[in-house]
Amino acid sequence: MVTAEPKTILLIEDNSDDEQLALRAMRQSEVSNIVRVARDGAEALEMLFGERAGTQLPDLILLDLKLPKISGLEVIARIRQEPVAALVPVVVLSSSDEERDIAESYALGANSYIRKPVDFDEFIDAVKQLGSYWLSINCVTPAQA
Repeated sequence: MVTAEPKTILLIEDNSDDEQLALRAMRQSEVSNIVRVARDGAEALEMLFGERAGTQLPDLILLDLKLPKISGLEVIARIRQEPVAALVPVVVLSSSDEERDIAESYALGANSYIRKPVDFDEFIDAVKQLGSYWLSINCVTPAQA
């Protein structure tokens, strides 16, 4: 039986409570993942494209919008400007339900926009479903495989 390589998620989240909830949900999911965490937009870009960048991009980026240093919207724009990262799925996971945030996220190239549930169990369920869909069910381009 062939075992799949673990998928890598880059979680970009400045709220430590939301970070811990997301990490807990990912641990409870059936998808085996490696999770890297960036706590602001500048750190995220450094992890993706700077000296801290690994040899492989993440398979999925979970991105909060309201970040210190560099906003989530700017992070999306930078990711989509880089040919090597242009196809990496970016899922916005934000507490904002403002129409302009949603519209701008999609206009910049986000693949999905999920409003963070306030309820603990709903938050955990949402993150589990995100991981399952984007890392198991979704088909990627041959360049991403």
